[in-house]
Order: sequence, then structure tokens, then C-alpha cells
Amino acid sequence: MGYSREIYKMATAEIARRKIKAIADAERRRNEVFAKFPRLQEISDQLAGLSINLSRAILAKGDIRQDIERLKAENLSLQAEFSKILKNAGLDEDCLSPRFICPLCKDEGYIDGKMCRCLKDLMKNKSMEELNKLSPLTLSDFDSFDLKYYPDTTNEFGINPRERMREILNYCKCYAEDFAKDSPSVLMLGRTGLGKTHLSLAIAKSAIRRGFGVVYGSVQFLVSKLEQERFDKNREGESENTLQMLCDCDLLILDDLGTEFLTSFVVSALNEIINSRMMADKPTIISTNLSPEELEARYTERISSRIIGYYHTLHFVGRDIRQLKRTR
Repeated sequence: MGYSREIYKMATAEIARRKIKAIADAERRRNEVFAKFPRLQEISDQLAGLSINLSRAILAKGDIRQDIERLKAENLSLQAEFSKILKNAGLDEDCLSPRFICPLCKDEGYIDGKMCRCLKDLMKNKSMEELNKLSPLTLSDFDSFDLKYYPDTTNEFGINPRERMREILNYCKCYAEDFAKDSPSVLMLGRTGLGKTHLSLAIAKSAIRRGFGVVYGSVQFLVSKLEQERFDKNREGESENTLQMLCDCDLLILDDLGTEFLTSFVVSALNEIINSRMMADKPTIISTNLSPEELEARYTERISSRIIGYYHTLHFVGRDIRQLKRTR
């Protein structure tokens, strides 16, 4: 997967900050421990001196085997005393060493010239952050979803909107609590202003708090970004990265399907995203104002049949909440 130079710079800068912090924290702990146990400082200085003497002995001419063995024995004795003092103080032997976030590369980002998994993951996370920069991911939660705006009387279809929305709210809460990388995909159907975006954002917020990688955006915004990157020669390689991100993230939320300007590129991109995630058994949440019949009429049968047949459908009912709030 290709990443832009900006993403690479942000990720490597974060890796560098991690290493600096780990080393600084280790130095602080070392100073605190040595201040409390001065003998540890003495031993540390003696070990440094022995290391120098050992190097000199190795470079010296003549029979230096006895000197080397003596220095080695003294080194082992000092190390044993050092460990004993730490143990008696209830301290771990590694407490003075840097605690790197990635023990594999020691926060270098590379292992033997090859990019470490930690740097790859960091670039992936930075890419998701950039995609979500304009998204209101922290603005909605389940507690602020108010059922009082839904009528508590049966409508012409024999449905009580408040009870229906209570069921949908409970389903979304359980979905968020039990969310996993193989959770089912969800299709939220209903007119504008019925709470589809609110509940999908609440799910996203919960998943992000639990450490899952979430990408949220309106279909119009995401496909416009893909189209811009695809045909912008100055950003070659980024389109592949964004498309891959949409296909690979733990949870993808496509808001307002049906409001985008439909082109052959958009249809192709939607088909690839939906199909790739379905084949990989990755969950997607799609919200739309269109009915199943309108979905079939607007998109190819390939797209509409997969969405309608594969996704768990939630039918939102009621009156436009945003209008109700403005009149109260």
C-alpha cells in the first residue's frame, strides 16, 4: 500500500517521539533509583571502567589471558551485586532500561532495513485520522438519542414509531458493545432526519474507544476524494492507499448513500469497496434515504442485491427530528 509523503513524515515523527520519550523516561528512572541507592551508581561507574580496561587488555600485546579472566570475573561479580540490590528493593532488573512501545524495532521503525509492523500500523492509523478529520465522530452517543421525538401511536402501516426506534436503538447499543472485526454489516433505511447518522456515529465512537480502526464519511465525500486522487497526477499512489483503507479498516460507515453524483467511476468504486469488504467478512454500515426499490433502480443489480441481501436491515420510521427540534 502506498502512502503520501505527509503520512510517512507524520508516522516517522511519531516513532521518533516514542523513542526519545522512552530513553528520557529511562534516564529519569535511573537517576531516581541511583539517588536512592548510591551503591548502584558506584557499581555502574565501576562496570564502565572495567569495560574500558577489558578493551585495553584485548588490544595489549603478550599473554593477557589472566587479566581478561580477572576482569570478566570482576564484571560478573559487580553485575550480581547490582541485581541483588535491585531485587532486595523490589525492582525489576529491566526497570532502568528504556521501555519501547515496539520491542521488535525498539521504536526505530525499521528492522534490518525493512519497515517494522509498528510503522506500517502507524501510517495506517494516520491515514484513517486524515480521512476522518472532517467527520463529527465524537459528537453523537447513545445517551443523547431521545425517543420522545418519535410518535407513540400506531401509524397507517400498523407500526408504533417509538417502539420501532426503541428496538433499533437497543440493537445498535448491543452491536456497539459486541462489535468485532467480523460483526454483521448493517443497512439503515429511512427518510431524512430520523437518526440514522446519529446512531451510526454512536457506534463509531464506541468502536474507536475500544481500539478499532473506523472510517466514517458521506459517500459523496469519500468517492470525491477517490476520484480526485485517481486523476490528480501530482498525488499518484494516494488513491490506491485511500481505496485500500476503505476496504481494510475494521469498520466502514458510508453515510447518505444515494446523494452522491453518480458516474461510472463512482459505481465501480462502490462495487469494489462493498464487494471487497463482503468477501473479507468485514462489517460496513450504510445509511440511505432510498427505499430498497430505489436502491435497485439507482445502482446496478450487483451493488443493490449485495446490500439488500447481505446486510442486516434497520427500517427507521417517524418524523424529521431536526424539524421537530427547530419548532420546539
